[in-house]
Amino acid sequence: MNIGPHSLRNNVFVAPMAGVTDRPFRQLCKTLGAGYAVSEMAASNPRLWASVKTARRTDHAGEMEPRAVQIAGADPAMMAEAARFNVGRGAQIIDINMGCPAKKVCNVMAGSALMADEPLALSIIEAVANAVAVPVTVKMRTGPTRAQSNVVRLARLAESAGAAMIAVHGRSRACGYAGHAEYDTIAEVKRAVRVPVLANGDIDSPRKARAVLDHTGADAVMIGRAAQGRPWIFREIVHFLATGEDLPGPTPDEIARLLRAHLVDHYAFYGEFAGVRSARKHVGWYLHGMRGWSERRDRFNRIETPDEQLAAIDDLFATEHPPEASADACPVAANERHFVRRKVA
Repeated sequence: MNIGPHSLRNNVFVAPMAGVTDRPFRQLCKTLGAGYAVSEMAASNPRLWASVKTARRTDHAGEMEPRAVQIAGADPAMMAEAARFNVGRGAQIIDINMGCPAKKVCNVMAGSALMADEPLALSIIEAVANAVAVPVTVKMRTGPTRAQSNVVRLARLAESAGAAMIAVHGRSRACGYAGHAEYDTIAEVKRAVRVPVLANGDIDSPRKARAVLDHTGADAVMIGRAAQGRPWIFREIVHFLATGEDLPGPTPDEIARLLRAHLVDHYAFYGEFAGVRSARKHVGWYLHGMRGWSERRDRFNRIETPDEQLAAIDDLFATEHPPEASADACPVAANERHFVRRKVA
């Protein structure tokens, strides 16, 4: 599929997640099969552009194209200026955040709070689309509440205002991440517009991806929480959609290699002090359910240097899952024996 002039290699995408989809994570997911990834949301307030946090969120040096940056805010002029600023820094696609349910975002009328003010939402999309020459996309929810679902109407308005693609998380703002995604609503959006539509929410396996695509008619699926600590889910889904067959899961040895490479890139991106601390959540996601991890987790989270973190991970795998423990002839069985996949709500 295409987003404007950009031809994507497949229709399995990484959802933007604050505090997660930084450049090292996006690049790893793309390396492992994701066809597209969107950055963490970047503030539209120009006073924050020079901050270290915003600079990192808009850093795509060396990243596989296309480079997409999500911007968040509630002022059309400010959002337009933020779009121009990010395109100037190398963004090839601008995504407008109308899907984040976090209180600190919604309290300033940004994120999914915009869906309750359709004129303002439309003004923002028009302002951003008119400000830049790159494709502008929008990520939405189903509406302020389940009873106030307005995503179909707003999707039509977004398309008329210049949106090149629409991603829908199948929950309302009020639902947060509780309950189940409303795939019937995403299907309604797909029938209502001509631009590509992405289905997001509760997609945590290759078979679920296939079922959601079939049910909604969406052009692509967007994977969020299910990729945390499990970036290989993208190659698994891509393979299943292409062949109808399951791809063998990673062995403990491969997981160790992927985790190590991710952390090395993470430290280089954030620096030693911040990198060690922000890496802890990623390590916890990768190792959740692994034999020996629960007994070591608290001690690991007190480690202060990259070398010590890497050594602790190497020791965990060497002690609990030595190379000879993974049966090369049956990697799926080896993976299932040693790891318990997290249930994603």
